[in-house]
Amino acid sequence: MAILSLQNINFSYGSTKVLKDISYDFEKGKTYCIMGKSGAGKTTLLSLLSGLASPKSGQILYDGKDVAKIDKYKFRSKYIGVIFQSFNLITKFTALENVVLSMDIAGVKGNKKALELLQSVGLDEDEANRRVLHLSGGQQQRVAIARALSYDPEIILADEPTGNLDGETQREIMDIFCDLARNGKCVILVSHSPEVASMCNECYELKKNTNSKQKFSK
Repeated sequence: MAILSLQNINFSYGSTKVLKDISYDFEKGKTYCIMGKSGAGKTTLLSLLSGLASPKSGQILYDGKDVAKIDKYKFRSKYIGVIFQSFNLITKFTALENVVLSMDIAGVKGNKKALELLQSVGLDEDEANRRVLHLSGGQQQRVAIARALSYDPEIILADEPTGNLDGETQREIMDIFCDLARNGKCVILVSHSPEVASMCNECYELKKNTNSKQKFSK
């Protein structure tokens, strides 16, 4: 059963239609890649999936329940973890402090757990206690992933999570996402990278007013 579903979703900005009759299913234990040219609606789709925007028509279902009838704050702070392309970390904080702050907002306590999360994505204790400005782009992305995992959401959304990274670091970050899926998470990525798409279980390609779905063998 899908943990997240889009059913005949339509969205427009004024008279400009961005998404037309989109129906996708997302299951736990899988990685998904959403691709498409600029203007195809990728960012809009991510906003809809995260509850930051609402469709003009159609339904978004989380675990069979209409997201429109779920408290938006609870949805975004309990069930969905979002990773932004620009990381959106607090630069004056350490990596550990960024994760702890996210846990505090979600009502989860424990510096030990925050450190364990950072270690699970490949950062050691010394790196965890550095200000994020003193970390590389790949290390900052790992902090962003740990922060998104800090309240144990079932669904991880990531906007171009490897867009600013070199090839080797991109593969390392994708390995983390694939491991998360193997451990039962639903991972949904927006990416322009064919390599990222090839590492995902399924790829949805958005085109203006149309969409298509492809499956990749791993």
